[in-house]
Order: sequence, then C-alpha cells, then structure tokens
Amino acid sequence: MNIPQKMQNPDRLKPIAQAFVESRRDAKHLAQYPGEHPADLPTAYAIQDTAIDLWPDEISGWKVGRIPDAIAPKFGEDRLVGPIFARTVQYADGRSIELEAIEGGFAAVEGEFILELSEDAPAGKTDWTVDEARALVGEVYCGIELAGSPFTGINDHGPCVTVSDFGNNAGLIVGSPFSDWRDKPMEDWGCETFIDEELIGSGTAAPMPGGVFESLRFALMRNAERGLPLKKGHLISSGAISGVHEIKIGQSARVVFSDGTTLHCSIKARTS
Repeated sequence: MNIPQKMQNPDRLKPIAQAFVESRRDAKHLAQYPGEHPADLPTAYAIQDTAIDLWPDEISGWKVGRIPDAIAPKFGEDRLVGPIFARTVQYADGRSIELEAIEGGFAAVEGEFILELSEDAPAGKTDWTVDEARALVGEVYCGIELAGSPFTGINDHGPCVTVSDFGNNAGLIVGSPFSDWRDKPMEDWGCETFIDEELIGSGTAAPMPGGVFESLRFALMRNAERGLPLKKGHLISSGAISGVHEIKIGQSARVVFSDGTTLHCSIKARTS
C-alpha cells in the first residue's frame, strides 16, 4: 500500500476525526462509530492525520499494532501505526503508574518493548530493511502500552477503524532498559501480564513476524510515506508480547519481563 505524503483529507472525513478528538478531550465515550467506517487503510490514515493536526500535543513516538494473520492478506500488510503523544508518556522510575481511561470506552494493557531512536530517520526514505531499522535504535526499554479509545468497539470492526482513532493508543509507560537486548534472540524477549494479580497472558517476541525490529521497519516506511518521518528520541511501542488485555477502571496490572523488570499500573477514570 502506498500512502501519498500528508494525504489531502477529504472534508467528509474531518467530522470523524473531530468527533474522536472532542471525545478524547472531553472524556466522553462513543457508543457508535462517529460516521461511515473507513473502507480502506489510506482512508483510515487520512482520518488519523486530520486528528493529529487537531490534537494539541506533540508526538513523542508511535505504537505499532498487529493486523491479525487471517485478514492481513486483504490489506497487504500485517501491522498498523498510531501516534503516542507527549503528555501520555510516563516514566516508571520504580513507581506504580496511574493510567487514565474513559468511562464506557475501551482500555487494555499490553506488555511491550519500547525502541528509542538514536537519530532522525532520513526524510523521504521509504524503503527500509530490518537491519537498517535496527541500526537506528539507541536503547530498548520494558514498557506498557495503554490501548484506549472513547469508542467502545474500537477493536471490533477491523484495522481501518482502529487506525482511524490514533491506532487505539491512550498512553505509554516506559520502564527500565531491557538488559543485553543487542545479544538476545527474540525467544528471550518475553513478559507475563497480571491483572488484579491473576496471570492472564505470557509470551515472547518470537511468534511476532520479523520480531520487534520489523515493527520499527514498518513504522519507518509507513510514516515516511505519510510525510511524518520518525525523529531522534521517538519511542516506538513495538507490539503486544503477551496479548491485548482489556482492563477496567479500578483494576491494576503488573507486567514482569524476562530480564526481571517489573512494571505496575492502575486505571482511574479520566476527567475532562
């Protein structure tokens, strides 16, 4: 799929982007999708681009999610991207972190590995290898992505709907550096996720097609095509390792990584 740089966003798409932006800003849930579902990924990214322009915060990174194997051939790719905004990034520093979710919306926690870029990606470079992508990584951190949207059914209607609302991202916790990451095979990039102290998922990066650095390669390619090249210091949340686990307001989560790093968070209701 080729997405023209900074696609001209049709006026008919702006109300959808505006509805998502206003719902996130005002912490109001959406029981229904606010318009016609985007029919394809270019349309979905056009909505996302419009919403990025409307959102009053800087981008600190990008989340990369998976498109399920069963439907990926239909879209010609197996990943999607969405922005991570500066005010939603928190550093654990040994603390339990409070994350905010919209009452009635969608929220999930995902144990992930966070790739920090050590330099700007060359603007206009859309053809990337995994090795080239990996060479841009200065550090890898253990982390938790808060997947979240005001739209309750954000994950129920396919990747185009997910992409259109910031890729279903609502926050990021950055923990300690992942030890010895340069020398570890993907089988050793693992974590377990607990909600209210019940183990609900475990896994490694090995089953992820291409591993975590393929996620970065995809983000570099896709964002260059959109005219949004990745920058030094951007944090790339590379994909759920132990699964996508819905979480409710009032619950807590703990993610234990294979190097011993442990991250804690709790969920509270967002207010406008």
